[in-house]
Amino acid sequence: MNRTIKKVAVLGSGVMGSRIACHFANIGVEVLLMDIPFTPALKGEIKSPPLGVGGIRNKIVNDALASALKSNPSPIYRKSFANRITTGNFEDDMKNISSCDWIIEVVVERLDIKKIIFEQVEKFRKAGTLISSNTSGIPIHLMLDGRSEDFQQNFCGTHFFNPPRYLKLLEIIPTPKTSKEVVDFLMHYGDLYLGKTTVQCKDTPAFIANRIGVYGIMSLFHLVEKTGLTVEEVDKLTGPVLGRPKSATFRTCDVVGLDTLVHVANGLAQNLPNDEAKELFKLPGYIQKMVDNKWLGSKTEQGFFKKVKGAKGSEIHALDLKTMEYKPSQKIKFATLEQTKPIENLKDRLKMLITGKDKAGDFYRASFFGLFQYVSNRIPEISDELYKIDDAMKAGFGWELGPFEYWDALGVKETVAYMEKAGNKPAQWIYDFIASGKTSFYAIENNSRKYYDIPSKSYKAIPGTEEYISLEIIRPTKTVWKNSGATLTDIGDGILNLEWNTKMNSIGGEVIQGINTSIEIAEKDFKGLVISNEGANFSAGANVGMIFMFAVEQEWDELNMAIKLFQNTMMHLRYSAIPVVVAPHNLALGGACEMSMHSDKVVAHAETYMGLVEFGVGLIPGGGGTKEFAVRLSDELQEGDVELNNFRDKFLTIGQAKVSTSAHEAFDLGYLRKGKDIVVTSYARLLAEAKAECLEIANEGYSKPVPRKDIRVLGKQALGLAYLGANSMLSGNYISEHDVKISQKLAHVLCGGDLSAPTLVSEQYLLDLEREAFLSLSGEKKTLERIQSILTGGKVLRN
Repeated sequence: MNRTIKKVAVLGSGVMGSRIACHFANIGVEVLLMDIPFTPALKGEIKSPPLGVGGIRNKIVNDALASALKSNPSPIYRKSFANRITTGNFEDDMKNISSCDWIIEVVVERLDIKKIIFEQVEKFRKAGTLISSNTSGIPIHLMLDGRSEDFQQNFCGTHFFNPPRYLKLLEIIPTPKTSKEVVDFLMHYGDLYLGKTTVQCKDTPAFIANRIGVYGIMSLFHLVEKTGLTVEEVDKLTGPVLGRPKSATFRTCDVVGLDTLVHVANGLAQNLPNDEAKELFKLPGYIQKMVDNKWLGSKTEQGFFKKVKGAKGSEIHALDLKTMEYKPSQKIKFATLEQTKPIENLKDRLKMLITGKDKAGDFYRASFFGLFQYVSNRIPEISDELYKIDDAMKAGFGWELGPFEYWDALGVKETVAYMEKAGNKPAQWIYDFIASGKTSFYAIENNSRKYYDIPSKSYKAIPGTEEYISLEIIRPTKTVWKNSGATLTDIGDGILNLEWNTKMNSIGGEVIQGINTSIEIAEKDFKGLVISNEGANFSAGANVGMIFMFAVEQEWDELNMAIKLFQNTMMHLRYSAIPVVVAPHNLALGGACEMSMHSDKVVAHAETYMGLVEFGVGLIPGGGGTKEFAVRLSDELQEGDVELNNFRDKFLTIGQAKVSTSAHEAFDLGYLRKGKDIVVTSYARLLAEAKAECLEIANEGYSKPVPRKDIRVLGKQALGLAYLGANSMLSGNYISEHDVKISQKLAHVLCGGDLSAPTLVSEQYLLDLEREAFLSLSGEKKTLERIQSILTGGKVLRN
C-alpha cells in the first residue's frame, strides 16, 4: 500500500498533543487539532470573547495551542508554520477526520476514555487510515476491544517523547493485529520525515526507554538514600562528565515533573511482579514526602531545586534530602572528576571514572553495575536486540552512549568480574557472549556498524542504517588527509568530507589549513567537498582567544594577516573549481555562519542555530560575513524606500547579533538563501543528503564562479539612517557609546564607505573595508573587555 501523509488529526491538545501537532506542522503537514468542547460549566463564567473558528466551543483547544506556541523553547520551527494547524472539538468536528491520513490519540491516560474516543473515530475514519495512540503506559493491545478488523490492522502505539520537536525518540509499539506494512511505514516515516530515531518496541510496561530510564532514576533515588550523596553531588556526577545532558538527574526530574515520574514508577511497581528490581520502583520516603508537599519541580516552582530571591537577586537553593529543607546550592568537587578534566574522549574518561577511589568512584560502580545487570535481564523481555535499548536511551534521554555502549567502553569481560563481586551478576547470555570469544557488543565490518545478535551469536547489520553515512565508522579506513585538528575523509562517489574536532569545534589555524588543503585535493582528484562533522555543535565560530592574544600584545600585522587568511579562505571556498556544500547542525556561529554563507549550498539540520554574533564581543563579522550581507542586500535592492527597509533588516540582524532558533528561521534572517539552501529534519541523514546534493551539483556540470564586481552599495543614503538609528538608541539608553561605535563601523562596511551616491563595487573592496573595521575595533579597550568576559566567564558584557 502506498501511503502519503498530507493531513494528520491529533486528538487531545494537552502538553503533548499540542506539541505533536506543532511538529507535524514543522514538516509541512496539515494538522487538525481537537479536544473536548468548552462549556461555561467547565471553566466558570465566560469572561472573554469567542476565540477563532468554532467560537467559544473551541476555547480549550485554542488556549492549549496558544500556550504551546508561547512556550520556550518553541515547539515550532517558524511562527508561520502554525498556520498549518486548524482546531476543532470532538463533538462538532470529529467528522473532519475522514479527510485525514493519520489519526493520533493523545488524550488523558485512562483506558475507558481512550476507548470512547476510538469508538467515535470508527464512525468517521476512512478505511486504511492509520490510527495510533501516544500512551506512555497503557498496554496497546487493550485498546483494540470492540474495534473493527481494519482498525486493528492499521492501529499501533506511537510514543513521542516530550518535547516532541527536540527529543528524537519515537517508540513504535505494534499489537499482534498490526499489519507489517503499517509498522514498516511508521518506522521509515518517523525517521525520514519527523527526524526521529524510531525504535520498534514490544508491548511491555513503559516500553523500552521509560522502563530503563525510570529504573535508572529510581535506583539512583535509593542509592542516594543509602550513600548520603547530596542533590548537587548527584547532578555533578550524572551530567556532561558522563555524556548526559546538563540537567543531569534531579534537575531533569524538576523539568519533567516529579508527579509524572512517580506515576510511571508506580505503574511499573504494580505491573512488574516478576521484575528482579521491583523493590526499586517503590518510592523512598523523601520522594513520597515531596509528592505529599507538592514539591513537584518547575510546575510548582520547587522540587529538588528552588529559586529564591536574595539580597543579590535570585539564587538557586537545593533540597537537603536529610532535613528536607532548602539550602543555597553548593559547588561540588570530587578528586575523580578533577582527574578526568583533561580527558575529552568520553570512552577514555569512563575508565577513569569507574576506577575512582572516592565517593564518586563508588557511585559510578554501583550505578553502572546495577544498570548493566538490569539491561542484560531485559533481553528478550522488552527487546530481542540490544541496539534498540541503546537507541532508545540515547534518543529519549539524551545519553551520548546507550547502556551496552557504556559497557563496551568499560570492557564487558573485565566489568563482569567486578559486577559479580558487587552482587550484580548479569544474565546468562552475557556469559555465553564472553565464552564465544567476543569482546564487544558492536563491531565495524565493511564500513558498517553491526550489533551482536544473541540467538545467532553473530554480528548483524542494524536495520535502516544503510542509508546513513557515519564518519566515525568510515574515518579509520577512508582518511585522505589530516592535521592536528582537521580530517578529510573519502565518503564515496568522488565526494570528500572535511571535519574538525577542536574545542567547541572552533575555527583556528588548523581548520583554515584543512579547508584550503581539502579544496586543493578535491580540485585535483575528486568531484566535490562537503564540510560537516559529528560534534555536539557544528562550530561556535572563530578562535576568539587567538584574536584576543594578538590584540592584547598589539601584534597588528599578525592579526591583519590572520583576518586576511580567513577572508581569503572563505573566498577560496566560494570560488573553487568544485562544488562545496556545508552541512551545519546545532550551533553555527560567527565564522561557521560565514563559511555557510560562502558555500555553493547549505544542507542544514532543522535544529541549526545560526548567527553572526561578533557584535556581542565588540566586533563586526570579519571573515566575509559583513561583505556577504552587502552582496545579498545588493541582489535584493529595488527602487524606492524598499532599499532602506532591506538595509535596515540586514543592519539590525548583525547589530543585534541575531541567532536563528531553527534552520527555517535562518532563511528569515538572511543567513540561508531561499530557493537554494535546504533543511533536513533527520540528523542521521544529514551527511548523506549533503553528499547527494554535492554530487548532483557536480554531475550537472559545475562551473567555477567569477568574483563579483557589480555589488550596489548605498553610501551616504543609508549611512545617515544607520547613524541616526544608533544615536536614537543611545539617547534611549538601549545601547552604550561603544555599541554606537561598533554600529557605525558596521554601517560603514555595509554602505560601502562614505560614498556620495549608490555605487557598484567589488567583493575585494568590501572585504578590505571589513578587515579595516575589524582591526580598528580589535584595538578598542572595551572590545577587549567584552572578549575577555566571553573567554573567562562565557558571559556577554555590555559596556
